Amino acid sequence: MSLLRVDRLGKKFGGVNAVDDLSFEIRPGAVYSIIGPNGAGKTTLLNMLTGVYQPSAGRIVFGEHDLTGCAPYEYARHGIARTFQNLQVFFNMSALENVMVGRYMQERCGLVSALLRSRRLARAEHACREEAAELMRYVGLQNYLYASADAMPYGALKRLEIARALATRPKLMLLDEPAAGLNPTEALELDDLIGRLTGRGVTVVLVEHNMRLVMGVSDHILVLDYGRKLAEGPALTVRNDPKVIEAYLGSAVSHDGTFGETIADAVAVAVEMHR
Repeated sequence: MSLLRVDRLGKKFGGVNAVDDLSFEIRPGAVYSIIGPNGAGKTTLLNMLTGVYQPSAGRIVFGEHDLTGCAPYEYARHGIARTFQNLQVFFNMSALENVMVGRYMQERCGLVSALLRSRRLARAEHACREEAAELMRYVGLQNYLYASADAMPYGALKRLEIARALATRPKLMLLDEPAAGLNPTEALELDDLIGRLTGRGVTVVLVEHNMRLVMGVSDHILVLDYGRKLAEGPALTVRNDPKVIEAYLGSAVSHDGTFGETIADAVAVAVEMHR
């Protein structure tokens, strides 16, 4: 049984098909990676899978629920959480408060309890702080429990977003470029964390350019090119697919002969995919 089913999904911006006739399924407990050259439609797809963008065509079914056209909070309510390619952190809050924000849909205290500062509210707030602290320890941020978010290094902020997403108690977590900007040691630690997420019962969708990370953690890989499915399958199958290698190498030079990405970058990706 699939946890998430995408059926002939499409998204147009003007006359451009950012995602075009895309179908796939994700089974529970898997790490499902989505890769492709820049502009392949990866983040657009994630935005549709969380309600940020409304599809131009197709359906998104999560478990038994058709979420097509639903608002972002409905996706979150059903158990879909995400992190962002560009950090979305509340820098005017502490690190712990950032994680506590993720618990808001689980809280049941109403306006009257808040105004009266009832015992029920005090107990709920204490439980929320304790769970947020546990999640920070879980992602390796025990040294930042009392830190202000604006004083944390970049790599720690990436983990903070994961902790906040976990606070929503998701069934499915979408990670958008979690290794971007990380040094090799931090990327290796992220590899371990993603593995532990699935052990916690969270299915992971990973959008990432770090091919070493992708090939190391993925159970299944979907390759996009110009918004369409180019290849799909286990890591070993995908990394040896000539169409995939060509798509990465082909992104190095644009049609007018100018460089979109450097050839060195494209070759480096191809080399990574053959290791």
